[in-house]
Amino acid sequence: MSLILSATRSEKAALTTTKWIVFLAAFLGWMFDGLEMGIFPLAARPALQHLLGVEGDAEVGKWMGIITALFLVGAASGGLIFGWLGDRLGRVRSMVLSILAYSIFTGCCYFVTAAWQLGVFRFLAALGMGGEWSLGVALVMECWPEQHRPLLAGAIGAASNVGFGLIGLLGMQFQVTRDSWRWVMLAGAVPAVLALFIFQFVPESERWKESIKRGTSRPVREIFSSGLAKTTLLAIAFASIALIGTWGSVQWLPLWADKLTGGKVPEAKALTQVLSAGGAIIGCFLGPWIGGRMGRRPAYFFLCLGSLISCALLFRAINQYSAAFLWLVGCVGGMTAAFYGWLPLYLPELFPTRVRATGQGLTYNFGRILAAVGALQMGQLMSYYEGNYAKAGASITLVYLLGMVLIWFAPETKGKPLPE
Repeated sequence: MSLILSATRSEKAALTTTKWIVFLAAFLGWMFDGLEMGIFPLAARPALQHLLGVEGDAEVGKWMGIITALFLVGAASGGLIFGWLGDRLGRVRSMVLSILAYSIFTGCCYFVTAAWQLGVFRFLAALGMGGEWSLGVALVMECWPEQHRPLLAGAIGAASNVGFGLIGLLGMQFQVTRDSWRWVMLAGAVPAVLALFIFQFVPESERWKESIKRGTSRPVREIFSSGLAKTTLLAIAFASIALIGTWGSVQWLPLWADKLTGGKVPEAKALTQVLSAGGAIIGCFLGPWIGGRMGRRPAYFFLCLGSLISCALLFRAINQYSAAFLWLVGCVGGMTAAFYGWLPLYLPELFPTRVRATGQGLTYNFGRILAAVGALQMGQLMSYYEGNYAKAGASITLVYLLGMVLIWFAPETKGKPLPE
């Protein structure tokens, strides 16, 4: 009897260890993803000024919009490509490939000699970033029990902001200038080491293994079938609204801080990014916590409302770099990033296992295509408002009004198991 109990305890311990290894891999993958995303806001202004040979923000803002749009389209494409690979080849092998893609191509930015080349490598790196999110979320949610989903969703959502904040802290210690921005890009190749760890130690999803035994999936066709088409389109809208708000305005905050200080406070960009990321880490736990307590739909509604109010205060009431500016940056970072804890909670609950990675990857990252339109629009608004970040940001963030309406047409999934 004691031998049986001992064996049972050993099996449970092994299962627990496996769960934590899976979570660690997904967390680190998304954390380094956030680190890669955080590199560009710090390096963008000096890099583009260097490559374009200009001083003003109008031309920099235009190219920032173009490169951001290329990044978002790349992430959308990567979400579909790597999500499809995840449903066909497995979560783990596809995750390894996605991490290698975003690491290597970020490092390649060291060698660029023109703004368009920077855009090309950001596009290629984004393929891996878009893929990693859907694969990591699918792997964790399929491995851990239902009651842990809100906390895990918050942790995964926070992971990218941990990386985003870390690169901001480094930026406070080592100023990113026209002479140093290339080395910052080269450092972005370091996360490739994580791919080796995942390939060696992370087990494949058992749910996925069981799902493919029932036949070959056709994930892209199925998520747009009559049974899932409405759900897929609504999920795209929910991700798009969150991403447009972030990429159309919040990602520009370090550049705005740099302009408000006239470039005379070198640490302003990095401090703005650190405070935004700090707020975002808190927000990523707040979003799924509200979703777990109130339900998925009410949570999304209140996140849209909170984002709308906080962005209005920042962009419409602040006109100088001050303590009020920094405090509101933290609040905006928290509210607008809370969606990235809510999305990994809600999206896995909408799609069956055999198409989950593709469904999540496409809906979350297709939203980036619409967000790319928002980024381009922000660039156009920057030109229209003659380089005024506040007026452009105030216009873009009105998109949250749409989310407050659309969420009530979606299914409520609180308390339900993952669909098989």
